[in-house]
Amino acid sequence: MRNSVRTAVAVATAVLFATVVAGCGDDGGGAAPTNTPAPTGPRPTKTPGATPTAGAGTVNARSGKLGEILVDGQGRTLYLFEADRSERSTCSGDCAEAWPPALATGTPKAGGGVKGNLLGTSTRSDGTKQITYNGHPLYYFVGDKQPGETNGQGIEQFGEEWYVVDPSGNKVESDTEGDTGDGGY
Repeated sequence: MRNSVRTAVAVATAVLFATVVAGCGDDGGGAAPTNTPAPTGPRPTKTPGATPTAGAGTVNARSGKLGEILVDGQGRTLYLFEADRSERSTCSGDCAEAWPPALATGTPKAGGGVKGNLLGTSTRSDGTKQITYNGHPLYYFVGDKQPGETNGQGIEQFGEEWYVVDPSGNKVESDTEGDTGDGGY
């Protein structure tokens, strides 16, 4: 009798454990799993005040370890997302938490080294205006804590890679390790 009670307790414990473990991985969405790889690179953490605010949106070109790249009016690095195949952003939800869109409340302004004819906006699904350059929606990376940092360079997250942008509107592929900035911005 004692062995059967122990066996029953062991089986019940195993079933309970298996149920808890299985429940941890279920998002309850009922959607089929996707083949999107898990994000690699540093895990961004949202910091109070780290999310840039919308403004008129000045885009400048600055020189640093990656060459000439686009930054906003405060020197914060701007990125493109390879999943964006047009001016329409594909980054929302968790993606937009880690990679906040560069928003504009008016017409963005071309600063030094930037070609005004490549600068524009697109309307996001929530109705906000996102700054675009050469047809690429522009983003910030929450892992960049100071102006001039390029910690998001070459990171693969949310199914594609993220790159800084040069003044011609092309991705910069060098130094995929990221950069903590050298104060030279």
